[in-house]
Amino acid sequence: MRFDVSSTALLSRLQSISKVIASKNSLPILDSFLFNLEGNKLTITASDAETRLVTSVDVMNAQGSGLFAVSAKILLDPLKELPEQPLTFDINDDNLEIFIHFQNGKYNFIGQKGDTYPQQKPLNENAISIMMDAQMLLNGISRSLFATADDELRPVMNGIYFDITTEDITMVASDGHKLVRCKTLAAKGNERAAFILPKKPATLLKNLLPKEQGTVTIEFDERNAVFMLESYRMVCRLIEGRYPNYNSVIPQNNPHKVTVDRQQLIGALRRVSIFSSQASSLIKLRMQENQIVISAQDIDFSTSAEETQVCQYSGAAMSIGFKSTFLIDILNNISADEVVIELADPSRAGVIVPVEQEENEDLLMLLMPMMLND
Repeated sequence: MRFDVSSTALLSRLQSISKVIASKNSLPILDSFLFNLEGNKLTITASDAETRLVTSVDVMNAQGSGLFAVSAKILLDPLKELPEQPLTFDINDDNLEIFIHFQNGKYNFIGQKGDTYPQQKPLNENAISIMMDAQMLLNGISRSLFATADDELRPVMNGIYFDITTEDITMVASDGHKLVRCKTLAAKGNERAAFILPKKPATLLKNLLPKEQGTVTIEFDERNAVFMLESYRMVCRLIEGRYPNYNSVIPQNNPHKVTVDRQQLIGALRRVSIFSSQASSLIKLRMQENQIVISAQDIDFSTSAEETQVCQYSGAAMSIGFKSTFLIDILNNISADEVVIELADPSRAGVIVPVEQEENEDLLMLLMPMMLND
């Protein structure tokens, strides 16, 4: 086999899919990329046995066809050092010795047989298909990924829940302390359906989607999902199990509403939280007439801090405690200039929503409070 390919085109594709390869693999061949040459198209696959990424690159002057595998490290490290130029791959079909000829030299190493690489099983006949705009899917994943759990006892919480109805698609993530619900009104399913996307494939999509345009097709059955992007195809194992009823934990009647500038509040929280107890990171928010007082103290070290911010609030004065790191995370994942913090009482969850929602989107975040000692 022989073909010519652009060094940067090949490297960008390899780097994008190499993130799926695990540091320790049960099958040694999973440390490699699988190449399949058919005509002037080179298809490249990387996998960790649970998630599989496939992409392709156009080649020129191709001779022969077939499968071969190359260690990811052997291929990536030298290609990173080459400036943009055409490369010629020359593969001996008998012993899989590979030569890569470049402008002033050549690389030489041995490949592996491609037929031992694990094959992908097709989805069930009753698989469900939905379509979503690439940027909309990226927004939902980016906003909710930080709220997923690392819980061995409740694996369903370790991913993003896609709740599909005939009117909209909602992406939900929660670790029991914080919850994100991102509803997309511009995409819908033909029937009621749901799946839980694990954290690793969600992170891979977050890295791939910024370069994508157009529509993403998602097909899934009870065990696996296939995401078809313009340049990539990802197949992943889903988390099996039943996701809790997330709507039941969102408090509906929240009479206390505080409207505040998001960036100013993040700044105040960062400054004040330095003085909070390292064990709890507890900060106290006290709402009074058009003012929010952010305070923290560490009794062990006799340190404390307090800062007052202007806000829109009319109602009875009330105080509530939150873990500062969680509240900063939530505010960082909302893009609006101003947010509304909706509260019922100090023992119930606070609901945080942007003042202006993005087009065709309904975003809500929720944070459980912490007990105040005063």
